Amino acid sequence: QVQLVESGGGLVQAGGSLRLSCAASGRTAGSFSSYPMGWFRQAPGKEREFVCAITWSGGRTYYPDSVKGRFTISRDRAKNTVYLQTNSLKPEDTAVYYCAADRAGEYKVVFRTDYHDYDYWGQGTQVTVSS
Repeated sequence: QVQLVESGGGLVQAGGSLRLSCAASGRTAGSFSSYPMGWFRQAPGKEREFVCAITWSGGRTYYPDSVKGRFTISRDRAKNTVYLQTNSLKPEDTAVYYCAADRAGEYKVVFRTDYHDYDYWGQGTQVTVSS
């Protein structure tokens, strides 16, 4: 079982930046390094929204237009940690941010944008952007 713990959220003014982290722990945390990873977010009253994804090796990333050029996903496989650097934040970026692991995508070069396709989730970290 892989446990994911997000951190780094907070309150920031529009135009500011935050760096979110997602650390894997647990008896099988090492398996985390072979899974594609994704970040999602959910604002009150809205569906969970895909933010970005990274392949298991970290060699490729994928972003929707809403965050492209502002957000960067990366991973340190040795530390079992995935990061989300968020820049030029806007009030509409306000949400709870979740990281997720795609167990079925192990060692595959895939980008899944549907949250139903992810197997492990963290508890989320709140990002609030004030105008």
